[in-house]
Amino acid sequence: MKIAVLVSGGVDSSVALALLKEQGHDVTAFYLKIWLEEDVAFLGQCPWEEDLKYVQAVCEQLEVPLQVLSLQREYWDLIVTYALEEIKAGRTPNSDIFCNRLIKFGKFYDKIDRSFQKIASGHYAQVHRMGDKYLLKRSPDPVKDQTYFLAYMTQEQLARACFPLGIYNKAQVRELARKYDLPNKDRKDSQGICFLGKIRYSDFVKHHLGEQRGYIIDINSGKKLGEHRGYWFYTIGQRQGLGLSGGPWYVVDKDVKENIVYVAHRDQLPEKSNRVFEVANFNWFLGQRPEKEELQVKIRHGKVIYNCKIEYVEEERACVTIDRPDSGIAPGQFAVFYDEELCLGGSVIVG
Repeated sequence: MKIAVLVSGGVDSSVALALLKEQGHDVTAFYLKIWLEEDVAFLGQCPWEEDLKYVQAVCEQLEVPLQVLSLQREYWDLIVTYALEEIKAGRTPNSDIFCNRLIKFGKFYDKIDRSFQKIASGHYAQVHRMGDKYLLKRSPDPVKDQTYFLAYMTQEQLARACFPLGIYNKAQVRELARKYDLPNKDRKDSQGICFLGKIRYSDFVKHHLGEQRGYIIDINSGKKLGEHRGYWFYTIGQRQGLGLSGGPWYVVDKDVKENIVYVAHRDQLPEKSNRVFEVANFNWFLGQRPEKEELQVKIRHGKVIYNCKIEYVEEERACVTIDRPDSGIAPGQFAVFYDEELCLGGSVIVG
């Protein structure tokens, strides 16, 4: 097949490219340039220069053509703007999910030659066909599994998506990188958020929203415990960076209007709010909600998955109860639902 392969300079996408080339496909690598120059000027260096150098070295070694494609304006309009609006509203954005739907498998496909039959990436996920519909299947690596980030893709996008790493775990991918002797075989994994890359989250927020002093208050006693630089630097469930003694303390709520961050001690966390939450705006891959009410759910990327029960309040709104407490449930996050190994789709946590 003729396949467009998204490459980032990391080991995962490079191994995906090498695997497809070895399988005999007609592959072209694409590096997406997403940052406007003025938006990273405050960093003093361009965050993508090193990545692009690795991409070029990998493509040269594999003898694969490379195209650098600019999606800078689209990225700002669709991803960065969304993230800033969510942060200002006191919610917790997940830009990776929208980046996959709107940019990597959206605007990117609109810009490339339609002769490409598939779009491939280095995601740890598998596409599973069920009749004339497509679902995602979890990766065998529970830590690296990235179906959570792909849960808002459309049927059309899943039909043309290709994830060569879906059957591997991270250790196997590293071994493949050494087998192919890739220039980045020993490069560390990026831990950055999709739209930030190497940019520190706090620097990004400060650059766009500034600072504003406010109080940190114990939600149970009403006592003022300290001060903060602005509610937008904090997310529900956060424990680090509060600067409070006698902890551990967790962020449990925010007052956007009054610029107050509310915290609770671990011994006094409200249990109901840690097990029950509301979701809305579903994206079910099969086009309708599952018949089962008892499923599994992830509320963030990672290996932690909960058994849950879904009770629908209305067609596009439901109450979810998980089987054990989680102190990091925050409005704006995504809840992604599973039936064992199959990813069924996702929703937005609204309360």
